[in-house]
Amino acid sequence: MPDARADSSGVVFPPPFVYALGFGIGYALDRLKPAPVGVDGGARTLLGWVLAGAGVALAASAIVLFRRAGTSPVPIQPTTALVVRGPYRLTRNPMYIGLAALYVGVTLLINSLWPLVVLPVVLIVIRWWVIAREEAYLERKFGDEYRAYQARVRRWL
Repeated sequence: MPDARADSSGVVFPPPFVYALGFGIGYALDRLKPAPVGVDGGARTLLGWVLAGAGVALAASAIVLFRRAGTSPVPIQPTTALVVRGPYRLTRNPMYIGLAALYVGVTLLINSLWPLVVLPVVLIVIRWWVIAREEAYLERKFGDEYRAYQARVRRWL
């Protein structure tokens, strides 16, 4: 019987935790040395809510599509279907874009520049330690079908 762990992307740390850890580091830095974003309170707050809401909606819609396709959105579990509908027509990673929008939105709401300073590191970790593993796994699992999808849909936006 094949090892179930072999049928996964090999991602070892859940991606939402990568975002949460980066945000936590930025928040801790803000407690040590406050650095406000510097944008008007009303506009900053409105933009924060819009980005946070859009991020949650985007990530949730992607998760719903995974569930409807009968596959798991959790990268440590086997993928049984290639999801290419909904936001996946525009980006191969709507969940990670949604998490990034939520991250930026909450950063604006708490009026702290530090999490924004940490965000590029978070995105680099997501790109090289999560997405790279997921893409290699999907290419092994779905072959030409996934390569064709990669050719027509961007990784981010």
